[in-house]
Amino acid sequence: MGAAKVSIKRGDRVKIQDFGQFDGPLVLFGGPYSNLQALEAMVAVANGRTAICTGDVVAYGANPSATVALMRDTGWPVVAGNCERQVARGADDCGCGFGEDSACDILSRGWYPHALAGCDTAARSWMASLPDIGVLRHGERRYGVIHGGATAINRFLWPSTDDATFRAEIAALQDLVGPLDGVVSGHSGIAFHRRIDRHSWINAGVIGLPPHDGRPMTRYAILDQGDVVIHRLDYDHLAARARMEQADLTQGYHKTLSTGLWPSQDILPANLRR
Repeated sequence: MGAAKVSIKRGDRVKIQDFGQFDGPLVLFGGPYSNLQALEAMVAVANGRTAICTGDVVAYGANPSATVALMRDTGWPVVAGNCERQVARGADDCGCGFGEDSACDILSRGWYPHALAGCDTAARSWMASLPDIGVLRHGERRYGVIHGGATAINRFLWPSTDDATFRAEIAALQDLVGPLDGVVSGHSGIAFHRRIDRHSWINAGVIGLPPHDGRPMTRYAILDQGDVVIHRLDYDHLAARARMEQADLTQGYHKTLSTGLWPSQDILPANLRR
C-alpha cells in the first residue's frame, strides 16, 4: 500500500480560504481520527465558541461517518488533512507519509479501509470542498492554518525539528498567502509551540489519539492574545476503545486509547520514543 506523497507545492492549484477575524480565546485542535467520543468532548469544551480544526477528521477510530457528521454540524473551519484528500478521491492508502512497509504503514492497512468505507458520497464531497490552507486574524495577528507542512500536506514536523526547516516552511506558506505572524498546524500527533524568529508555530496536537506519553488524555490548544496553552482533553476513552473492538479495529491503536502509547514508534524522532 506504500506511502503516497500528497503534496502542496507552490504552483499547484491550492485552495485558500479566509476563516475571518477572531477575538478572545480561540480553540485549536486536529485529528479527531474517527473518535466520536473525543470530538463530542471537544464540542463540550468549546462551549459554543468557534474552534479551528487542522484536519484528519477520519482515521484510526471506529466512527468515521458519525464523526464527519458531527464536525459538519459544528460549522467549524477545517483544513483538509491527507486523510480527507485521500478519502475524497477514493485512494487506496491514507497518504500519511509513512515509510513504505514501515510498522505505521502496515498498521494503516487495517484502519484506513474502515475509514474509507465509512464515508459516503456526501462525506467525500464535503472533504473535497475543504481548503488546503486557511487564513485567520486573531486580534492584530495573522495566522496561516495548514495540516502538516506548507511544502507537503503530510510533512512531519516535530518539537525537535531544526529552525531552518521551520523557516523554509514559513517562507513557502507566506509565498502563497502573504505575511504571517504565525502558523497553526497538526498531522504529527504531538502538540507543541515553537518561536521561530518573529513567527509562532503552533501544533495544536490531535484529539483522536494521545501523544505517546503514557496517558489516555489527548491534546488541544487555546490561542489568546498571542499566548498559546496546550491542554489535555479528557473523554470517554473506554467507550471509544470498545467501539474500535466491536468494529474489529484491533491492530493496536485500540490499546493506545487506554495506555497512551502508540503501537509503532518508527515515525517518531529518537527523543520522542518510549
